[in-house]
Amino acid sequence: MTGYRSEIRASEVSALLDKVRRKKYGNYLLAMRLSRVRAFQGARVEFEFPVTALIGPNGGGKSTILGAAACAYKAIKPSLFFPKSSIGDDSMADWTIEYDCVDRKLHPTNDVRRSSRFRQLQWRRDDVLSREVIYFGINRTVPAGEKSSFKKLMKPSYRHDGNIKNIDLAISEQIEKILGKPVSAFKVTDIPGKEFFYIGGNNDLEYSEFHFGAGEASVIRMITKIESSPDNSLILIEEIENGLHPIAVRRLVEYFLALASRKSCQVIFTTHSDYALEPLPPEAIWASIDGKVQQGKLTVETLRAVSGRVDKKLAIFVEDNFAKCWVDAILREKLGKRFDQVEVYPVSGDGNARSIHIGHLNNPSITSKSICLIDGDSQQPDEPDKGIYRLPGNQPEATVFEDVYTNIDSNIAILTVSCQLAPEKQDQVRSSLDEVSCTNRDPHLIYNQIGIKVGFVPEVIVRGAFLTVWIRENPEKVNAIVEPIEEVLKSTDGYQNE
Repeated sequence: MTGYRSEIRASEVSALLDKVRRKKYGNYLLAMRLSRVRAFQGARVEFEFPVTALIGPNGGGKSTILGAAACAYKAIKPSLFFPKSSIGDDSMADWTIEYDCVDRKLHPTNDVRRSSRFRQLQWRRDDVLSREVIYFGINRTVPAGEKSSFKKLMKPSYRHDGNIKNIDLAISEQIEKILGKPVSAFKVTDIPGKEFFYIGGNNDLEYSEFHFGAGEASVIRMITKIESSPDNSLILIEEIENGLHPIAVRRLVEYFLALASRKSCQVIFTTHSDYALEPLPPEAIWASIDGKVQQGKLTVETLRAVSGRVDKKLAIFVEDNFAKCWVDAILREKLGKRFDQVEVYPVSGDGNARSIHIGHLNNPSITSKSICLIDGDSQQPDEPDKGIYRLPGNQPEATVFEDVYTNIDSNIAILTVSCQLAPEKQDQVRSSLDEVSCTNRDPHLIYNQIGIKVGFVPEVIVRGAFLTVWIRENPEKVNAIVEPIEEVLKSTDGYQNE
């Protein structure tokens, strides 16, 4: 997944964020509060981006949020997501979901507030809003051969008199972008019972939907239905990655971003795939863990650590990927074989790092340990008694660069070789560092800029070279980072001294 570049431009993502902020929609679900639904007690989810990913461990509440969003509108009956059993569902009494919506037909300028409440053994929704809602559940990937509605097609006596036609060209183009294969020769026909059945092929060979891959068929059906929907529709999808190759998952999310621009649609999906998160900004991702929600770009691996579903002795929460690389490099050098007992997780921001760590500490069901390492310029307080420590310097990328650059005369040789350049390139590397030191405005880009200047050396190599030198030259700062980590490890069972 490293090196991924979305085909959706950053300017388009920014425009979508701005469109939500300015509420430039005919219909839009802005936010909802789950006052009391299953494990949720007052959780608020804000849909700041028109494509929203819901992530979290199994049973963490993703489907509850998806179902709650659906119940904002008349098109979906709450019982589809929240059926009431005569056995074991007494806790449903007084469930309440509150909504903030845009509905320009009702109010051209103001937000609209509505609620769904479970009272006296039934759901009550007063003056419920109208909007096209399309729901794709897990059963969308059931193979055609297993669907009862298509069993009649297998009978030798069946005679088809429906109209067979090519898939609409505009729809086939969207499908091709996701599947990465031509489908312009694919056809569709209607089957009695308001069903559609697809026929694949390439003009020379034809085959029925019975021989499609489950993921292939689900994408074709989803895109066909979505493209036929009106603007401002709400699209809900369970486990978007079901039946799809990771690259197709990523392309499907990119399709939704383009759809949001093109048709002002809103998409909410659940997922366990990091590939589905890559095209999205942090505002588009909500993690749901045991009745708590957290906004931000957390990886699925991080979620497993947050919920205690890891086999490591210690989870270390840091702000971003550079901080992870920095701490990883230090611990790999200093812990040796014990490095396998530790995992470092970037969690998109100091507030996230702190709150996730505190939640980890306060969860009695989690037996693994955790600490939090915030950046030097963080506004969060460092609290060693709570396992919250501060990395040296201010901004991490700048701190490492400046510490190494300060002693550039003694470091230039090893930096040059570590960047996989010939020793005679030292003067070129030195002049490149001098220039970047003067011109850089964003430290997050500094190692990429250096790599380009010295001859298109990949950023990861340049970064690794600087980290290696920094660790060698700053033993006191390194020890200050390692010591509290070792102390926590010593308190765990199975800690091994080298």
